[in-house]
Amino acid sequence: MSKLTLGSYPHMLGFEQLERLLERTAKTGNEGYPPFNIEQTSDLSYRITLAVAGFAEEDLSITVEDRQLVIRGRQSDDDAERMFLHRGIAARQFQRSFVLAEGVEVGEAAMENGLLHVDLTRSRPETVVQTIQIKKG
Repeated sequence: MSKLTLGSYPHMLGFEQLERLLERTAKTGNEGYPPFNIEQTSDLSYRITLAVAGFAEEDLSITVEDRQLVIRGRQSDDDAERMFLHRGIAARQFQRSFVLAEGVEVGEAAMENGLLHVDLTRSRPETVVQTIQIKKG
C-alpha cells in the first residue's frame, strides 16, 4: 500500500511545501509543558498564551524562522545553594513550536500574571484575477 501525498492528487499542484510543513509540525516534539491556549481574537488575529509561572522575561526567548514561531524557556541555575524539602514547581526548560501560515505575522509579546501572550495577525489575501492569452499555433 502506498502512502497518499498531496502530490498524488492531480488537481493539487504546488502543495509539496504544505506537505513538508505538516510533516515538520508533526516532528516538533512538543510535549505537554508548558500548557497553552490559542484563541482567535478577531477575523484576522490570534493570541497564543503559555502558562510560564516562575519564568522571568529574561528566561524566555521568542524567535521566528522559516515560518516557524519558537518559544523557549530556560531558568537560571540559582537554586544550587537552596535546599528543597519538597519541589513541586517544575523548573525545567522548554521549547514550543508553532508553524505559521503564509501571511501570518508575529506582533507583540507580553507577560501578565505568569502568562506569556504572543499576538499574531494575518494579512487579508489579495484577490487576483489573471487572464491568460492563448497563442495561435
